[in-house]
Amino acid sequence: MRGSLVVGNWKMNGSGASNQALVTALTDCQWSDSVTVVLCPPSVYLGQVQSLIADSSLVLGAQDLSAHASGAYTGDISASMITELGCQYVIVGHSERREYQQESDSLIAQKCLAAINAGITPIACVGETEKQRNDGETFSVIRRQLDVLISTLSTEQLEKTVIAYEPIWAIGTGLTATPEQAQEVHQKMREQLAGSGQNMTLLYGGSVKADNAAQLFSQHDIDGALVGGASLVAQDFSAIASSF
Repeated sequence: MRGSLVVGNWKMNGSGASNQALVTALTDCQWSDSVTVVLCPPSVYLGQVQSLIADSSLVLGAQDLSAHASGAYTGDISASMITELGCQYVIVGHSERREYQQESDSLIAQKCLAAINAGITPIACVGETEKQRNDGETFSVIRRQLDVLISTLSTEQLEKTVIAYEPIWAIGTGLTATPEQAQEVHQKMREQLAGSGQNMTLLYGGSVKADNAAQLFSQHDIDGALVGGASLVAQDFSAIASSF
């Protein structure tokens, strides 16, 4: 169901000591009860973070999972494993995995299916490169990415999925889509998702910061954010979560 959601993607950052300091600081912060705040640390720290957030409103998520339930897949982590560690969400198909691990639209859809079957909410990422935007291909790229999800998942499964629009040209660059640009894409996504789209949570991701979060969240079709670097600073991440 559609709701306010802020997700912190720590990427390949963290240590035992820095994780404890960050989570301890976040547990002292306050934001609206209507906002779900999710932390996605590297998989090796999921157990530690699960313990640190046990008595808080913070929710645990993973950064990736395998499309397979088990087997000879060295280095992968399955849906049942992250479920056992307390994860309620998992990021799927982040642009960095699409680029560096060559993950296809089809594989990403299968990962979403694995997550849903395990009772975990997938956060499926879509977005275009700077060249694709400059060439006027933004909507065709996102349409293609969403089409595979729509054809793979049932209506019920699709409505259990969160979609994160992350313009690749705005990730870690300091550039951010204007609220109007982001809204336009989110509106198009809801239209493509048809009836399901009205019930789905749609996030924006791409250099989200405390000083632009409120403008982004004020847009009709943006329900929250997938936050990268700012999620590693408690004050900044808290300010984003408090921007609704």
